[in-house]
Amino acid sequence: MEEGNVDIESEMRPGAIDQDEFLTDAKEFFEVNRKEIIRGMTGENKTVVIDFEEFSAHSPELAENLIDRPEETVQLLEVALEELEWAPNDARARFSSISKGQELFIRHIRSKHLGKMIGMEGVVRQASEVRPLVTNAKFECPSCGTIISVLQIDKKFKEPSRCSCGRRGGFKEIAKDMVDAQVLTIEEASDNLHGGEQPKRMTIFLKEDLVDPNMEMRTTPGSRVKIIGILKEIAISTGSGAMLTRFDLAVESNNIIPMEESFEDIDINDEDERAIRELAADPELMKKMVDSIAPSIWGHREVKKALAFQLFGGVKKTRSDGTKMRGDVHVLLVGDPGVAKSVMLGFISGVAPKARYVSGKSASGAGLTATVVKDEILKGWGLEAGAMVLANKGIVCIDEFDKMDEEDRSVMHEAMEQQTVTIAKATVQATLRSQTSVLAAANPKFGRFDPLQSIPKQVNLVPSLLSRFDAIFIMRDIPSRDNDEAIASHVLLEHKQAAKHDVIDNDLLKKYISYAKQKFNPTLSDEAVKAMKDFYVGLRNMPQMGDGPSKPIPIGARQLEAMVRLSEAHARMRLSKVVEVKDAIAAIDLTKSYLMQVGYDEKTKTFDIDKIGGQGASARNKIHYVQDAIAELEKRVGKLIPMEEIAKALEGRVSEAEVDEVVGKLLKSGDLFRPKRGYVQRM
Repeated sequence: MEEGNVDIESEMRPGAIDQDEFLTDAKEFFEVNRKEIIRGMTGENKTVVIDFEEFSAHSPELAENLIDRPEETVQLLEVALEELEWAPNDARARFSSISKGQELFIRHIRSKHLGKMIGMEGVVRQASEVRPLVTNAKFECPSCGTIISVLQIDKKFKEPSRCSCGRRGGFKEIAKDMVDAQVLTIEEASDNLHGGEQPKRMTIFLKEDLVDPNMEMRTTPGSRVKIIGILKEIAISTGSGAMLTRFDLAVESNNIIPMEESFEDIDINDEDERAIRELAADPELMKKMVDSIAPSIWGHREVKKALAFQLFGGVKKTRSDGTKMRGDVHVLLVGDPGVAKSVMLGFISGVAPKARYVSGKSASGAGLTATVVKDEILKGWGLEAGAMVLANKGIVCIDEFDKMDEEDRSVMHEAMEQQTVTIAKATVQATLRSQTSVLAAANPKFGRFDPLQSIPKQVNLVPSLLSRFDAIFIMRDIPSRDNDEAIASHVLLEHKQAAKHDVIDNDLLKKYISYAKQKFNPTLSDEAVKAMKDFYVGLRNMPQMGDGPSKPIPIGARQLEAMVRLSEAHARMRLSKVVEVKDAIAAIDLTKSYLMQVGYDEKTKTFDIDKIGGQGASARNKIHYVQDAIAELEKRVGKLIPMEEIAKALEGRVSEAEVDEVVGKLLKSGDLFRPKRGYVQRM
């Protein structure tokens, strides 16, 4: 083949499109929609975006050709654009939609769809680096000087087999046409799955303007996208080079459209808005919201209130120094087996868009945040998003949180506070968005929760991670005749028949939360600020019982920020643009509720926030008492201190068991060592 334009007609299958008629119809369509097309092009944008419904309404025949012969059709559309004076040179025709019959779930794609234009939605799971791709190569025949052009449509680089002069092989490569390319892996969104279905994946090829730097946000792992493209088969070869009869599927993308689904993206019509406004005016709104959270579970009203606040969330802010303050609320549930922690997590994961449900037993650090994987197609490195990135602007529910490996839990610190995931592996350095609320559930080590022991002693969680939760609730199973009768009646009625609950419909609940998050970003009033300030300052400076060098710290700055987020969530729930005193009081009451469970010290009769981390003021004082006793005994008996003498010196202040516990900590920290059994010595 001599150099020149490729004859489109020669590449067409039987029943090819009449080019002249097609070009006439296409140019007519572009002229009719000229204003909209020009409006959609800005700056150096050479992309012409076409709405399929308008395209089909203008000419059903053109639309049919697009479905059945997409490559030829798109090619001819771009030829038609070249013939229009107002259209940019080398314009690309991109479709923003496709017919409903061609919108498919990944799991429903079959061989009959090969070569057709289809549409699908999914979440970007993996994105490769952008690499140049050869589309056409030109060779010169050494014998006759003929220029031979070879289209590169296969995975392997293809050279001409022969020349018109009869020469075979030995051709000189003189030029290559190259475009930028990227490979994505998308998977089905979790809200499209049922039961225990596993999300299916599809490989997506992006080229030319679709890998432009301006498109980067669309292809970030975790982003939800809609793909319009052509389904193609990819040959699979064995190690010896032979081809298998089985093929892989991939989509050559015509367009990629962001479909970032969160509460803010749910469509709400006028009828929905009226229903939302009526519900917001209900004086029992809070009660109805609480009753609507996992209605099959009886009781745990404070926990449900916290989950309602979590669904609405606070307002994300940027400080004067540029640092960002999260608005998402994190909640931890710790409790006995059988108190419905997992049921609550399952309910929230079903109500919230972009929610992810994972189990700590099977979740790794890479599975939660992100990892770098080898790209087998473009032979580079790519990013693969984990659950916290995939749930961006949603909620990640982590069951069996305490069963995770410590190294895997450590990667969550950044994601929970900074709401980003930074990864630096191989040649990839990237920061991914993780604006995610965390709802976690953990079980005590020894079966039942002991209120006399701190959380870290019973749950395998480090204090630095515990401190990042805005609310921690203890869910205990305590025998009580009245409660037991109520629970039994509730559970048995659920089993007997589908119990009718006076609750907000899940669909309306989703729309209510969406409307609140779309329209309302409440700001703090002076009265609300004063209420929270008075509570914070009053609690930190209240009279304290007990003595010792360490005084309890009732509440810290993190709890104050948590109260702000909870008050904003309560204001949003009321559809208010201002956080009023009643919102602040609701946040204060919830804070008191969980602090009474996890941060109240019986010895000092006050709140001690350090108790959540396992090292409250009482524990620190015991350490001081033991250290002072050892120092005094060293002066009297020498460096070798008998354990029984330490216990005797502290009799009445620290029990023998507590002395053993403190000494164990000091041995572990290296402050003491044990030269022989029954004795300790300072380092």
